[in-house]
Parts: sequence; structure tokens; C-alpha cells
Amino acid sequence: MPILRSHQLKKDFQVGETVTKVLKGVDLTIEEGEFVVILGPSGSGKSTMLNIIGGIETITSGELYYRDEPIHEMKTKDLIEYRRKHIGFVFQFYNLLPNLSALENVQVAAELSDHPLDAGEMLERVGLADRKEHYPSGMSGGQQQRVAIARALCKNPELLLCDEPTGALDIKTGEEVLTLLTEYNKEHGTTIIMVTHNVLIAQIADRVIHFRDGVIGEVEHNEHPLHPGEVKW
Repeated sequence: MPILRSHQLKKDFQVGETVTKVLKGVDLTIEEGEFVVILGPSGSGKSTMLNIIGGIETITSGELYYRDEPIHEMKTKDLIEYRRKHIGFVFQFYNLLPNLSALENVQVAAELSDHPLDAGEMLERVGLADRKEHYPSGMSGGQQQRVAIARALCKNPELLLCDEPTGALDIKTGEEVLTLLTEYNKEHGTTIIMVTHNVLIAQIADRVIHFRDGVIGEVEHNEHPLHPGEVKW
């Protein structure tokens, strides 16, 4: 059984009398343990799709299932529980709590999970054991993003959603972040869906789904995904 599937999923945004059709009938299937990249230009609907998968936004019509759970039928309370139990998020702009240390930021996520991993061990896993008492203002962008990844992984999620996680990073730091994510995917079998407009990142994915104007265009299967260190950035 796929971990995620959608059928004719549509999303409209309305401002006054103006209706913008962002997703126009998306049929998507994600298999458990996959590392999937959703690739497309700005405005193609890829981030909206990720937010719907994560239960942050609701759909206008269509169907979305997490395993057998009909996400499209869930009310707000159910979506909160769905996010808490199953989903981890990594965003472009970290979203760390500024008044908490690195360790405390990770511990917050652990408290939301029924089966969390150890927060200190996760900071060590992302190479920041010596920064656990530092606050976000005293860390570089790359360090903050690694804290954000440790926070997401500490929940021990079944599905990790990443929205342009290297978009604000330099090439070297971005490669380090992608290495963390791909290695975690391989070691733990965590399903990862990453949204990006960077075509080079597609080389590390098991499958690449191209979004164009609110629909899925081409789908590519990589029989031999590259390690981030092998990509010519």
C-alpha cells in the first residue's frame, strides 16, 4: 500500500471575487521509503501540494489518503493530530524559537511525538553536539537549518516534508544538509518529499515529479540516485 495517494486533487484560492486555481487535478502516489523530489518553477503549485500533504492547508475538491486515512475528510482537530503523529517539516527559513537553545528547540518537537528519538543524540547526528546550548541568534544559517532538521527527525516521523531546505544556504552547507537527509532516508526508511526549483537536487532522488501550472507533468525514475557529494553543484 502506498504511504500517500491523491486523486484529482484541486486547490483554489479566493480573494474577493477573484479565484486562482493553484492545483488543477493532481493524481499522486508516494511509496513508503521513497525519496521524492517535487520539481517546478515558482507558482507551479508544488509548495501548496506539500502544505496539503502536511495538513497545513485543506483541498477544494478531490481525495487525499495517508495510508487508509482520508485526509480530505478531516476536520481541524483531526488534521492537528495527523500532523503530530505522522509528519515532520523542514522549511527554507528554519522557524526556530529564538528564546530557546538548540537543544530546547529539538526537545519541543520530541514532546509532540508518541515515540520520539533522543534530542541530544539528534543534535549529535547533525554535527551540533557542541552547540546545544546556543541560541539561534548565535548560529549560522547552516547551523540553524541543521537544528531544524534535528527537530523534525526527533519526532521520528513516518513522512518528512522539506520545502526548499537548501534555498537559503551556500552550496557547501546545502550539500551537507542534503547528505543528512539522504543518509537518514537510507538508514531509517523514512519517506521524504522535497519541494525545490533546483534541478540539480533531482539527481539525488529516487523519483522526480515535475509540477507545471498546477498539474503533474513528467515523472522520472532514477535507478541510481547520486549521493549529494557526487553532484556537480
